[in-house]
Amino acid sequence: MKIIVLVKHVPDAQFDRHLTGGANTTDRSESILSELDEYALEAALQLIEARGGAAAGNKVIALSMGPAGAVNAVKKSLQIGATEGVHLSDDALAGSDAAATSLALAAAVRHLGADAPVDLILTGMASTDGETSLVPAQLAERLDLAQVTFASSLELDGGKLTARRDGDSHADTIEAELPAVVSVTDQINEPRYPNFKGIMAAKKKTITTLTLADIGVDPAQVGFSGSWTAVEAAEARPPRTAGTIITDEGDAGIKLVEFLAAQKLL
Repeated sequence: MKIIVLVKHVPDAQFDRHLTGGANTTDRSESILSELDEYALEAALQLIEARGGAAAGNKVIALSMGPAGAVNAVKKSLQIGATEGVHLSDDALAGSDAAATSLALAAAVRHLGADAPVDLILTGMASTDGETSLVPAQLAERLDLAQVTFASSLELDGGKLTARRDGDSHADTIEAELPAVVSVTDQINEPRYPNFKGIMAAKKKTITTLTLADIGVDPAQVGFSGSWTAVEAAEARPPRTAGTIITDEGDAGIKLVEFLAAQKLL
C-alpha cells in the first residue's frame, strides 16, 4: 500500500501571527508541522502497520509544499514514522492560494504515482494557518478521485474504504473505492510522539526535493499569478479594551442585564 500524507509547515500557534511583504503573505519564520496533519499521519501509519508495515512493502510518503524551511515539517513526519519524505519547493510557488496549491500538489501526486499507483491520499481537516479546508476537495477534483472529508474513523477492506463522518446530530457512514482523497479530523486517533529511536531512524530516510519543472507545472499557473484570490489589504487587530467592571451594590443583576441588552445579547 502506498499512502501520501500532505503535511504543512505553519506558524507556531504559541506566537502571534504576522503578515509580511507587500503582498500580505504569512510570516513563516517561526513555523512547525501543522498539528492537525499529525492525525492524518497517524492514520496512515496505523493503516500500513496493520498490513505488515514498511517491511511488507508499504509506504507512507510525507509530502510538503513550501519554502526551504518547510522541509522541517517533512523531517518531523519522518521522525514520527513516515517512510519517505518529499519537499515541493520552488520560488514561483510563493503566494499560492488554495487553488494554486491544489494544482501543484495534484501534479506532485501524479509524479509520485508514476512508478507505482498511489492508493490513498490523507490530509488533516484544515491547515492551522489558512483554515479553509479547501485543498482536499480541490485536490480530489483535480485528480478525479473520490473524496471523503472530515472523517472521524477510517477502515480499509481490500480496495474499499469506510469512513464515519460526524455531524452535530448524526453520523454518516461513507464508502468509497480506492484510490481516494480523505481528510481526517482530530477525533480519529491520538498521534504518537517521535521517540529517540524514530529520531535516529529518520536520519537515514530519504527526502526528495521537487521543483515545478520536475512535476511539469508552468510557474504562471501557481504563485500570485496563478491564484484565484489575493489579500489586497490588511491591518492589525485593535488592542483589547479593559472591558466593563460591574460592582455589586445590590443591583449587580440589573446592571448585568442592562449591559447584555445594550450589547444586543438578550
